[in-house]
Amino acid sequence: MKRATRIIISGGGTGGHIFPAISIANALKRMEPGCEILFVGATGRMEMEKVPAAGYKIIGLNISGIQRGSIAKNLSLPFKLLGSMRKALQLIADFKPDVVVGVGGYASGPILFAASLKNVPYLIQEQNSYAGITNKWLGKKAARICVAFDDMDQFFPTGNILKTGNPVRKDVVDIAQKHHAGAELLKLDPLKKTILVTGGSLGAGTLNKSIEKHLQELIDADVQVIWQTGKFYYKGIVERLGLDFHPNIRILEFLNKMDMAYAAADLIISRAGAGTIAELCLIKKPVILVPSPNVAEDHQTKNAMALVKYNAALLIADRSAEDTLVREALSLLKDKERGKMFSENIGKMALPDSDNIIAEQVMILAGKGGHDGVRND
Repeated sequence: MKRATRIIISGGGTGGHIFPAISIANALKRMEPGCEILFVGATGRMEMEKVPAAGYKIIGLNISGIQRGSIAKNLSLPFKLLGSMRKALQLIADFKPDVVVGVGGYASGPILFAASLKNVPYLIQEQNSYAGITNKWLGKKAARICVAFDDMDQFFPTGNILKTGNPVRKDVVDIAQKHHAGAELLKLDPLKKTILVTGGSLGAGTLNKSIEKHLQELIDADVQVIWQTGKFYYKGIVERLGLDFHPNIRILEFLNKMDMAYAAADLIISRAGAGTIAELCLIKKPVILVPSPNVAEDHQTKNAMALVKYNAALLIADRSAEDTLVREALSLLKDKERGKMFSENIGKMALPDSDNIIAEQVMILAGKGGHDGVRND
């Protein structure tokens, strides 16, 4: 009897890493229902809850990133790294994976390096348009590097790169024929222009300040706003404004039905995380991106620029958003031709089958089916 394929998937830290990882695991299970998948994450991070909730086993490594502005907190880093490496090597020896997949996040580094030392083929799923230091280094020996943007040969060996896009949650981007239902669910008028503002589950301070400062202009223009504040900011905003501030302004901490919010919106304002951009390309609506300045290597600006150069989105710098964001949003809502151009161009960048393409590559590396060779189309 043939041994079931064994795969380790590592990484996490944020939803942007975890949801693609789970999507890849689900695709692998569809291809080979009996395959054994083990997740490796960072102890205390979001993946330690989200992955078991999705039905997969996860083991945590005691690892964290560099804490900016705190020398004391960084003193334990070398010991954490050594401990994580020892545990990663033991996991490889015990689980005996055919392939290891790294999706980014603190746990990816030790487990991929351990795989390289044990001669286990590994695949990197690089989500951003600008690769981080760890992935650049590990990419030299990776069997495959699955990317979401063009021009990634500046970071990785050209022959091993495959443009797959970033896996997204299918239910989130399924918005067809849901505009009226979305507006009804959010208690909005489906005939009025609507802006969705989303800063992710934690929220984005700049986006919240920009909207709060110009609420009267939005109300005067009779434009509706689905305002997802994030959990860090929700309480303060509601205390200042009240939950039922105005019928046109829907203040929400979190969006449980993201598909309905996307469907109800005519224009979307967002940060520029790679996972969010992958969703927005499939949503095909005009988008204003305000990249977060608080990320490594300013990769959100680089992600946004990858769309801007194809006239697929409008970029507003974080530092100027408070003064210009609402004005630009109202202007774009009025300019139908410009909005149509953004919608069409962002739609051309959509890569809808990423999870299956990546899973197929994993199976090829494991010696199971598929068609070998790297596709760059």
